[in-house]
Amino acid sequence: MSRPVLLDGLDDWLGWLETLSPHAIDLGLERIRKVLVRLNLRRAARVITVAGTNGKGSSVVMLEALLAASGESVASYTSPHLHVFNERIRVNGKAVTDQEIVTAFERVESVRNDVALTYFEFGTLAALVIFDKARADNVILEVGLGGRLDAVNAVEPDACLITNVTLDHCDWLGDDVESIAVEKAGIMRADTPVVFGSATLPEAIASAAQQTGAELIVAGRDFQFADTGDQEWRWTGRGRTIDGLARPSLEGQHQLQNAAAVLALIESLGLSNILQAQTINQAMAALALPGRLQRICVAGNAFVVDVAHNADSARALSAFVAALRDFDRVITVIGVLAGKDLDAMIRELEPVVHRWIACTADAANALPADDIAGQVVQRTGKPCLIAGSVVAALVSAQDAATGADLILVTGSFHTVGPALRWLDDFRCAR
Repeated sequence: MSRPVLLDGLDDWLGWLETLSPHAIDLGLERIRKVLVRLNLRRAARVITVAGTNGKGSSVVMLEALLAASGESVASYTSPHLHVFNERIRVNGKAVTDQEIVTAFERVESVRNDVALTYFEFGTLAALVIFDKARADNVILEVGLGGRLDAVNAVEPDACLITNVTLDHCDWLGDDVESIAVEKAGIMRADTPVVFGSATLPEAIASAAQQTGAELIVAGRDFQFADTGDQEWRWTGRGRTIDGLARPSLEGQHQLQNAAAVLALIESLGLSNILQAQTINQAMAALALPGRLQRICVAGNAFVVDVAHNADSARALSAFVAALRDFDRVITVIGVLAGKDLDAMIRELEPVVHRWIACTADAANALPADDIAGQVVQRTGKPCLIAGSVVAALVSAQDAATGADLILVTGSFHTVGPALRWLDDFRCAR
């Protein structure tokens, strides 16, 4: 489809991009590679690709902070976003402006011709245009879906991180861990370090590394970490041990696993100047990742908002809430997208939840609130209030909560994003 003559600003462009392809998701690299060649972009000195089921966003912000600590410039591309599209494209830790994105869109469109790019492919190319103009030393690319056929895999990496492999996006990637692992393993390249951040190594990952000639670095085998108490931890890589590490500022015990894998990646790149306790502690002390185990207090009510949308992330969230121990009840607002393993999420959250409120997430493919409620009742035997929107669910939760209760909001970026906007507006209005 040819571009309309007038597109007034970023919102118009984003709306038009949604009409470019008949498929919201259309995995494959032929289209993006064709346009990428036409763009003829400069390649950054170092490209890192980050894949995995959970922990990608945390790993990206850790890598950003550590690489910036070395004095180099860092650009990163992530998805999805919580509030605005700009969040997906960062240069030196800051989201780029509307005008920078529009200018990049215009550059991509000027060479696209008849290639029917998807929304994600167009956004990926725009990010690469912006990074080229910024002349970033380091580019970090987060895989959107899978790995093998994801748009970011059109760029050759110098190192890769696969955080873990669990069940998610089964409609697209396969209905078992090994099938999904095949897709994640598609980012591997010959003679390129690939860090696998979990000690549970799928056979497909090991096999793909052997077949491609990638240098596989596995948690528990090639690097280890240990919680040493007093808010400190220890990391051991292939060439060194670092004691006295302060816990990352991101919430959750699982962040030590993410941090350990990130340090293993830094080691694999030969960046020994970064692998010093003081440098690591300074970098990890100021991390921020909205919507991930984020604690907020508004009008006397305590909230935890988290984008958990599969069984493993729900398990981590449940453990975090259980460890708080300072609330009488947990009132949970949950909204998910269709196709997610909602039953498994409910199973993981059930031990810490006292009251459920189902809502319809703010997305076209959201699972209706009454469907969510039905599964909650079937799994838990507890009643579940039905709300038509995220905001309606939050209002109901606030009405039901006392100052001694915790309101938990989870299930999707499309639930947490609207919740954070409402909470911010509510706080500002008071």
